[in-house]
Order: sequence, then C-alpha cells, then structure tokens
Amino acid sequence: MPGTAIDVHEFNVSLTCSDIQKSIHFYTVGLGFEIVRKMESDGKIQFVMLKAGSAMIGLGQDDFAKGKDRQKGIGIRVWLNTTQDVAALAGRATAAGLKLDEGPKPLPWGPMAFALTDPDGFNLTVANPMAH
Repeated sequence: MPGTAIDVHEFNVSLTCSDIQKSIHFYTVGLGFEIVRKMESDGKIQFVMLKAGSAMIGLGQDDFAKGKDRQKGIGIRVWLNTTQDVAALAGRATAAGLKLDEGPKPLPWGPMAFALTDPDGFNLTVANPMAH
C-alpha cells in the first residue's frame, strides 16, 4: 500500500449523553474518572472531558436534534484496561449504584474483567490483562 501508515499516540472517545449529569456520575463517582475540562452554556454543562490514567472520555449533552429516542452505543464496546484490582474497581462501581452486566470474573482467554453499560447504552469492559 502506498503512503505512510498512521502512528497513533493517543486514542480518546467522545460519547453523546441524554442526561450528562447522570453520565458524569457514572464515570466519575462510579469508575473514578476526573473532570479535566468543562464547557457550559447558559449555566448548564454541555461537555466535559474526563481523564483516568492516560485515557480520556468526552461526554457531550445531546441536543436531541436527531430525536429524543435515538439509540446510542449500538455495536460498540469501550475497553478500559488497567493494572489495578478489578474486583476492587467493581466494588467501587456497585457502591456508587452502578449495575454490573457481568463479573468480575476471568474472561475465557484469561484476564479478570467486569462489564457494565453506561446510562446511554454504551458497553464498557474494565479488564486487567495481567491478572489471570
């Protein structure tokens, strides 16, 4: 193939939220992300950038221009790999009122992980690839 292949140094994702306050709680209180940037309009949060380790997730308030009932998160799973104790992280999430879809348990190929779904239907897996 001609040309130079892409050399990505960082990968971030931005998610559209129906209720940004609910999503902020999910990611900050439930999973431990911290808010590093916030944009407001008329005193209401429209966007936040969250950080955990070297990973960043943007959350944007849906303006509902495409309808209030549109589905989000279809066909995507966000993997959050960590070297931390996955069971302890799952405990934090459940203590904050988050519901786990499965785990924590070893995945079929070995690593410990748990799965959960954010308020808008985005699927996440928190895994420790080094823990077997």
